[in-house]
Amino acid sequence: MPDEDLAKKILTWAEGQGVSFVEARIEDAKEETVLLKNGEVDAVGHSSAHGAGIRVLYGGALGFSSTNDLREESLRDTLRAAIAMAKAASSRVRNPIKLAKTAAARTSWASRFTQDPFEVSLEEKISTLLEADRSVPSGDVSFPARMFSLGFSRKRKLLMNSFGDQVEGDSLRTEGFVFLTAFNPQRGSVQKFDQLGESRGWEAIKNWDLPSRTNNLANALSLNLMKGVEVEPGVMDVILGSEVSGIVVHESAGHPAEADRIMGREAAQAGESYLRPDSLGYRVGSEEVNVIDDPTIPGSYGYYLYDDEGVRARPRLLIKEGRINEFLHNRETSAALGTEPNGAARASAFDREPMVRMANTYFAPGDRSFDELLADIREGVYIKSFMEWNIDDVRWNERYVGLEAFRIVNGELREPVRSPVLEITTGKLFSSVDAVGKELNFTAATCGKGEPEQGVPVWTGGPEVRLRGVRVSKR
Repeated sequence: MPDEDLAKKILTWAEGQGVSFVEARIEDAKEETVLLKNGEVDAVGHSSAHGAGIRVLYGGALGFSSTNDLREESLRDTLRAAIAMAKAASSRVRNPIKLAKTAAARTSWASRFTQDPFEVSLEEKISTLLEADRSVPSGDVSFPARMFSLGFSRKRKLLMNSFGDQVEGDSLRTEGFVFLTAFNPQRGSVQKFDQLGESRGWEAIKNWDLPSRTNNLANALSLNLMKGVEVEPGVMDVILGSEVSGIVVHESAGHPAEADRIMGREAAQAGESYLRPDSLGYRVGSEEVNVIDDPTIPGSYGYYLYDDEGVRARPRLLIKEGRINEFLHNRETSAALGTEPNGAARASAFDREPMVRMANTYFAPGDRSFDELLADIREGVYIKSFMEWNIDDVRWNERYVGLEAFRIVNGELREPVRSPVLEITTGKLFSSVDAVGKELNFTAATCGKGEPEQGVPVWTGGPEVRLRGVRVSKR
């Protein structure tokens, strides 16, 4: 675990320097990646990093600096650099930054695992990927581009600050990735990726059963390519699969709820939000719409129990019965908006500042079976998964193109539909929800934000969700 004495020294050195707050994050990290392309090992990568990030508040301005040299002389220089940045900025601050203080946390947390993937042989990892590649079927559809990878990371962090927090975190994450391109000379090509991720060990790889998942994905692509018919454009009922409902709430409920976006702090880097500081209570959808972001789900890809500012994590109910209920906050935004921080500050590495981020964002399940969702649809489309999506900077106008999709006629699934397009506003989509399934499923993703960009692991999820009377078009 990172050196506690070094963190304490950083806080001690900051005394008498005029800073009103100092934070030290010391981190040890290691990663491994194995990549297979078209049946051949393309790359095996190993990396490690250790270092410290130091942030200070001086005269109402924040300064941040980092180093991968943990000698005392280097850490002193890094602290001086952070203070110098804050001093320079403080002369131009119009609205001094404040940081919300919480009850001091002195604790530790760790993700649980059974088998350390770093102790599994490289031969077994390559064999796992080769077995997945061999599971791709042959026939009228070929798969000229096939990519598989396994990734593992472990980060041990220590955070200490002048609020009295001392939090140790130990997170192990395992990732799998499958990317296939299907081709037929008469029907063209279609492609899709499948990303998997959990805060667990090698046991996650075994549970995923990559050969079966790969075979299922290949068959879904083949069916879409060879049997898919074009949708007849028009207004109809739509059922969104969990993969689609998950990306919908991530993009049009999670990102807009990030308080730094709401305050205009992210406009140049990652976009804005249709929400404003006074939007709590605003109706954005029907009473069937409930959206949760929860970092505390055991084994989840976005799992953590304390954020990178030392605030205890908890589930955040972003939308409650169709109304905006809560924003995602760090210490700065919560102080500015007069509320409590809710553990949403994350940094991708020691050399990046914590910012407001999602973790595991999902459409809360309802009480309907899939058959019940289908039952009273006369004409519609079931969009089980997507091949592409797009959304504007304020997260209001969005577009999803289905991959696995099927026509619905009189409550029954019929022939596959090729590339149905749902182009809709956030308000129209959420307001059209009249029923929600009860089976909750998650998909792993890497969420990007910031400048320089920070990619953090997340889950997106949901059940099947039924929309009434929305327009569907063809690609």
